[in-house]
Amino acid sequence: MDPGIEEALAITPASRARDRTIDITTIGARTSLPRRIEVWFYRVDGQIYLTTQPARRSWYANILKNPSFTFHLKHRVRADLPAIGTPVRNSRQREVVFRSVIADLNQPWNPAGIPQPVEPLEQWLEGSPLIRVDFVERADS
Repeated sequence: MDPGIEEALAITPASRARDRTIDITTIGARTSLPRRIEVWFYRVDGQIYLTTQPARRSWYANILKNPSFTFHLKHRVRADLPAIGTPVRNSRQREVVFRSVIADLNQPWNPAGIPQPVEPLEQWLEGSPLIRVDFVERADS
């Protein structure tokens, strides 16, 4: 992988909101049409995840139905990365990831200005989508 892309993906809890803001293009679960939206990504133990505060999200339904999507870096470097999304259903793994995400968002200097404290862990475990992102090598690379 290109070093600039690796650096852009190597976010930490100290990363700004802008650094973790990406677009994803999914294929609509009902329409089969491409859908591009802006989301945040998180990095926990070297693995990339997509999640959000507890809520139903169409991007999650789209990835469940069509796991292949495009992960668009758009700030430090621009790149369209083919990816596969896998839902994280294991309760222990979900807890580890959500504890890290919540700790990240509850920092006193939270760069996104999200109201604190962020919802309790139990609410995230029950109501937040969680997708592990694995990048796919392009055939032309």
